[in-house]
Amino acid sequence: MAGSSGMSPQALKDTLISYHQLEDADWRLSKRSKDVSVWQRASQEFSGSLYKAQGRVRGDPQQIVDFLRPGARRLDWDSMMTSMEILETPEQGCCVVKYTTSGQLWNIISPREFVDFSYTSECERGLLSCGVSVDREQHSSGCVRGFNHACGWFCVPTDDPSLSLLTGYIQTDLRGHLPRAAVDTAMASGLITFFSDLQRALDA
Repeated sequence: MAGSSGMSPQALKDTLISYHQLEDADWRLSKRSKDVSVWQRASQEFSGSLYKAQGRVRGDPQQIVDFLRPGARRLDWDSMMTSMEILETPEQGCCVVKYTTSGQLWNIISPREFVDFSYTSECERGLLSCGVSVDREQHSSGCVRGFNHACGWFCVPTDDPSLSLLTGYIQTDLRGHLPRAAVDTAMASGLITFFSDLQRALDA
């Protein structure tokens, strides 16, 4: 069940696995920090980019995904997220969530609102938490309604029991009239910040 997105949990999972199986040569490096790398390629879903972010995070996959999945804990640490409301919990491991994000690049990109179907399951020796936007007519005043095409986070153990490998695939249509370079800068920087916010929360 994925509301009006038309994508079942299994189809969503299969889509994320297909991104995870792409070759290194299919990606172009966008930004790199000490601990995290972000790549991008043209999305096949819309006219923007599919971003891949990867880094090692201190913690085990279950602990990390508990911080990633929709809920009050995510709102506590994710500096990009300004509100969150669980609208539906249709089945185990699934929910429909409405949330808003803050403005970026000195508010060149204004706050956005999203309504996503979210699904978490076991995958590849670890866990996958993924989501896709669903149609909801009502939206908050003052926010542009963005749309997330299939996105998700794979979290798997590493040879070091204190570390997990976290790999995310994000393809967000922010909508509105935005320069492509501004979107690419904001998305790459936002993903680097996402990892540092998450690690601080896990270490607390």
